[in-house]
Amino acid sequence: MIRKIIQIDEEACNGCGACAAACHEGAIGMVNGKARLLRDDYCDGLGDCLPACPTGAITFVEREAAAYDEKAVQENKRKQKEPCGGVSAHGGCPGHQMHRFDRQTGKPPVAAELPSQLGQWPCQIKLVPVNAPYFRGAHLLIAADCTAFAYANLHQEFMAGKITLIGCPKLDSVDYSEKLAAIMGNNDVQSVTVVRMEVPCCGGLEAAAKNALLRSGKEIPLQVVTISVDGNILSSQAAANP
Repeated sequence: MIRKIIQIDEEACNGCGACAAACHEGAIGMVNGKARLLRDDYCDGLGDCLPACPTGAITFVEREAAAYDEKAVQENKRKQKEPCGGVSAHGGCPGHQMHRFDRQTGKPPVAAELPSQLGQWPCQIKLVPVNAPYFRGAHLLIAADCTAFAYANLHQEFMAGKITLIGCPKLDSVDYSEKLAAIMGNNDVQSVTVVRMEVPCCGGLEAAAKNALLRSGKEIPLQVVTISVDGNILSSQAAANP
C-alpha cells in the first residue's frame, strides 16, 4: 500500500539516538552509529521522532510500505521484556545489552605511572557551581560516566589540561543544557570536548552540549568523540557551531 512513512537521511544523521528514544514503536534503531528505520510495519507514520532529531535528518515520504502492525509492535515489546534487568540480552535498549570482553591481563602499572588528571572537585554536572573559578579560561571536557571505564586512557588522552564534567542523562533524568549554557555563558571557556558512548542514550549528553553552546551565544570550538562499548574510539570530529 502507498502510505506516509518516515525517511532517514543517514548523511545528515549525527548518531545521537534521540529519534530511537522518541519512537515508542521501536521502528527506529541505531545501526553502525546511524539511525535506521528497522521495519516499515513498526512505523505508525505519526512522526514522534521528527521533533527529536536535532539535524533534521528525518522527513515524511509517501511510498509503498507495509501497513502499520500494532500487534507486531506489541509482540516485539513483549519479547524485549525478559529477565536479566527487565530487558532482553538480544534486544531492547542498546545501552542495556550484555557484552563480555576477552581482555588480556597483565601486571597493572603502579599508581605513580598513571597519575589522575582530574583537575577539580566536584566533577558531576549536577554538583559543580556555575561560577567556579576553575571555569575561567577553561578547556571543558563533558564526559559520559561510562567512558572512564570503557576507555582506559581517558585521563591522559582527554582529561589532561581540561576541567572535567561527568553525567548520564538517562540515570539523572535531567536536561543538562541550562546549566552547561550558564557555565559557557558566564565564563571564558576556550573549547568544549564531549566524550560519549556509542549507545543512543548518550546522545542526550551530546545534544545538551550543543544546545548549551547555542544558548550561550558564543562561538566555542566543539569536538565530539564516540567510544564503543568495548573501549575503542569510533569517531572523533569537530562539530559545527550551532
